Amino acid sequence: MYDEMTNKYTVEFIAGGATQNSIKVAQWMLQIPGATSYMGCIGKDKFGEEMKKNSMKAGVNVHYYEDEAAPTGTCAVCVVGGERSLIANLSAANCYKSEHLKRPENWALVEKAKYFYIAGFFLTVSPESIMLVAEHAAANNKIFAMNLSAPFICEFFKDVQENALPYMDYVFGNETEARTFAKVHGWETENVEEIALKISQWPKASGAHKRITVITQGADPVVVAEDGKVKLFPVILLPKEKLVDTNGAGDAFVGGFLSQLVQEKPIEDCVKAGCYAANVIIQRSGCTYPEKPDFS
Repeated sequence: MYDEMTNKYTVEFIAGGATQNSIKVAQWMLQIPGATSYMGCIGKDKFGEEMKKNSMKAGVNVHYYEDEAAPTGTCAVCVVGGERSLIANLSAANCYKSEHLKRPENWALVEKAKYFYIAGFFLTVSPESIMLVAEHAAANNKIFAMNLSAPFICEFFKDVQENALPYMDYVFGNETEARTFAKVHGWETENVEEIALKISQWPKASGAHKRITVITQGADPVVVAEDGKVKLFPVILLPKEKLVDTNGAGDAFVGGFLSQLVQEKPIEDCVKAGCYAANVIIQRSGCTYPEKPDFS
């Protein structure tokens, strides 16, 4: 399929990956070089080199684990009428090892960081790495956030997701993922507000921070559940003709949100920044953005 796409169409190569997208957007919104760091796994090949170049150019401090055997993960994105369809070949993205995280130069990044964000997809790769970071965050009064990421994660990786959930201070997701999470846990409701509230009230490993659930619903309002209450925040509506590509919209929302969260801004500002970033990204191809954000 990849060969067919590159031979028959003019393709664009864009460094991606759910968590990396979010971190790059947060970095772009912050405009402070090296404010963010990222770890993941790539292969020793041209795509891996491209990924390094792209991320460093974005100002992210990347510490990749380079797998000797597997090629860098790739994902084919077909966009028709602004809506996207993805075919992923995870390859090296599936090969991350916690040994890399434990190396002194990498663990030093963990010790230095005050906020952590991991996509739910990583539960399929290295739950051990997730728990190392989660436990560190809880023990040191830091913020740990994760994403539901996809319905299949909630269905088929339920146990590892449940292990990590008590450590999550922020849970992100979209309405489909939230409904799947509810179904898997036998909650007899399709109501996203109710589900967000129940996730926010799931027991916590540490009492230092409450849990806040943030669920996006495409063009419908963002649902935020905290302190037993639900708030709705409208998104920036975009005329259909301006929609280029929905790919990376959710990742961009998280990146925008995190950019304000790390500055200790109120939740309203975090959501507003998330909506702004998602709005910018869906008007462009892939998870890309102009040189400077125009957000205040």
